[in-house]
Amino acid sequence: MANGLNRLGTLTYAPPFCTDPGQARADVGVFFRLLRAVVGEPFPYAWVPEFHADGQRLHLHFAAGRYLRRRDIEAAWGHGFVHIKLLSDVGVGQGVRGEARRAAGYLSKYVAKSFNDHRLKGRHRYDVAQGFTPVKVRVEGISARDVLGQASDLLGQVSPLRVWHSDLEPAWQGPPAVWAQWA
Repeated sequence: MANGLNRLGTLTYAPPFCTDPGQARADVGVFFRLLRAVVGEPFPYAWVPEFHADGQRLHLHFAAGRYLRRRDIEAAWGHGFVHIKLLSDVGVGQGVRGEARRAAGYLSKYVAKSFNDHRLKGRHRYDVAQGFTPVKVRVEGISARDVLGQASDLLGQVSPLRVWHSDLEPAWQGPPAVWAQWA
């Protein structure tokens, strides 16, 4: 929400489809470098990979904080199909912040799905534009519940919509982790 990412896009591969997360990461890196060159300046964005319902083919979702011409997106992508839309159908008075909150909700849904995908293990589940990383807010507590309560207060929310705990994953090999999504 910090960068007003209120446009949601999807980059889909045409045949031959991409099934390699490393290749998709390389392709999206080239895509954003080409798009920045066309736009003429750096701009904020975030992106996440997702496997299609077939479980084999990848596509990429991204959010951007400025108008991007569809033809520029198509030219920069060059691997298949693109879609982009302004997330303007939010409540009255919410403005860009509400639109960005909605985009963050979409992207976080895809990030959450990736935690159970072994093909993405050890890889970044999302990435953001260099120079546009949101400011970190550190919250400390005596338990996950305490920290989630404090974070909810900071966000002006009663509680998160979704919460994931690593202790619920029998195959989890890393340190304890908690992920949460608010409205």
